[in-house]
Amino acid sequence: MYLHNPNIKLPEDPDTVVWKYLDLSKFLDLLLSKKLFLSRSDKFEDQFEGTFSEPTYEEIKKLSENNPEFLAYYKTHREKVVVSSWHINEYESFAMWQIFTQNSEGLAIQSTIGRLQKALEAEKEFQQYIGEVNYIDYKKEYIPFDDMFFPFLFKRKSFQYEREVRIIADISSENIKINDGLKIDVDINQLIEKIYIHPKSENWYKRLVIELVSKLGFDFEIEKSDLESDILI
Repeated sequence: MYLHNPNIKLPEDPDTVVWKYLDLSKFLDLLLSKKLFLSRSDKFEDQFEGTFSEPTYEEIKKLSENNPEFLAYYKTHREKVVVSSWHINEYESFAMWQIFTQNSEGLAIQSTIGRLQKALEAEKEFQQYIGEVNYIDYKKEYIPFDDMFFPFLFKRKSFQYEREVRIIADISSENIKINDGLKIDVDINQLIEKIYIHPKSENWYKRLVIELVSKLGFDFEIEKSDLESDILI
């Protein structure tokens, strides 16, 4: 279930467009399972995920001098926070295609902030929040630690191009151990507004995706990306 947290920043307009770029196998897994995968925060490629900036870390170290469990908790907490990353953009992104799809058989899910919020209502066991990522200088700027989600909603400025919004959940209170991540129930028809197919894909691939989606009982609008459209002169 989606919960609102007043401490977490989010675009005010629920119609703000968001995207998720993924390969065909992950897309089919989403449709077949009707579950969205959230990755364990310490499994991301960026080793700074879920950590603090230098000014904040120095403050936490001082607070931990007489309470070493305080710092130890923050270090292990990353294993209990799971994240699904989405990209805020009114239009599809050429850079995102290149970074998040390995070949010409990738897909992009187009959705909105409001759709994400409604889609998450299907999950009854785990609570999720949605937050926009802040991009800061980790050597100079301060990350507040009065909210347990803040370390997971800040990234280094070199990642600003991602314009990321995150579905995020903390399973610390649950007596479960996760390896790579966690799957949660979602309303697929709410989650997905439209599907775009990789700009370099062949026509047979578009037909295949349309057929697969139809056989699985969905009727999303599916389009070939227009980033490779013929030039007009």
